Amino acid sequence: MFYLLMKIIIFMLIYIFIVGNYIFCFNYKHLLIMLLMLELMSMMIFFMFYMSLIMLDLNFYYLMLFLLIMVCEGVLGISILVYMIRIYGSDYYMIYSFL
Repeated sequence: MFYLLMKIIIFMLIYIFIVGNYIFCFNYKHLLIMLLMLELMSMMIFFMFYMSLIMLDLNFYYLMLFLLIMVCEGVLGISILVYMIRIYGSDYYMIYSFL
């Protein structure tokens, strides 16, 4: 029963990851929305990793490393967002020429 519940939760996490990936790919007008979808996908990967480690009864050491990478990614994204808003005035992607 426990493993059936875990499998259902993992399938729900995969579905949320796919929806986040879809929004990330097709809603690319604002940088803030893209950063939020990246965080959503990172959290879903974290939860899937956590559920897999629980099912296999393994060590959680690698979860801390993954969380560290997620925090660094979030900080870099926020710094790019602040830089864009200070230089260009908004985070709207379509008006910039980055060529």
